[in-house]
Amino acid sequence: MAGKSMRLFIAIRLSDKMKKALVACMHDLKKQGVEGKYVPAQNLHLTLAFIGEYDYPEKVKKVIESVPLPQFRLSLSEKGNFGNILWAGVKGNQKLKTYVRDLRAALKSAGIPFNDDKFIPHITLIRKTTAKKSYQIHLPKEEMTVEKISLLKSDLKSGQAVYREI
Repeated sequence: MAGKSMRLFIAIRLSDKMKKALVACMHDLKKQGVEGKYVPAQNLHLTLAFIGEYDYPEKVKKVIESVPLPQFRLSLSEKGNFGNILWAGVKGNQKLKTYVRDLRAALKSAGIPFNDDKFIPHITLIRKTTAKKSYQIHLPKEEMTVEKISLLKSDLKSGQAVYREI
């Protein structure tokens, strides 16, 4: 089918407790009058490599399986924005950074294209925010143990992005 190429990305799916904590934070921002496209709870994730349009998910899965995943914890800490995108960050995590470096090197040597920008671990909360006035982001203290890495594909369903694990 034409135009049905898959938008793929490699990510860490968040634990339910982590999602709850972030949703509470977003409710708080909404109360403060921060507008924008809030990411639905089930879509909250931390992207490790954005591949984009690519037709061979099996190749990507092989690469993910080939890179050993150390056990590490993610805890919410910094917050920031890229232009009009508001995000929650995670504590400077050396194991995560090293893993992503190895993962991206493995993608490169397998000839899989991906967006090779500097890795800044973040969880997007709000897109296209129009936050003009000052607001406070209250990030709850929450953490999770990362036990697996997911290959996700993004589909548009009636204007909403739906992420499915492959």
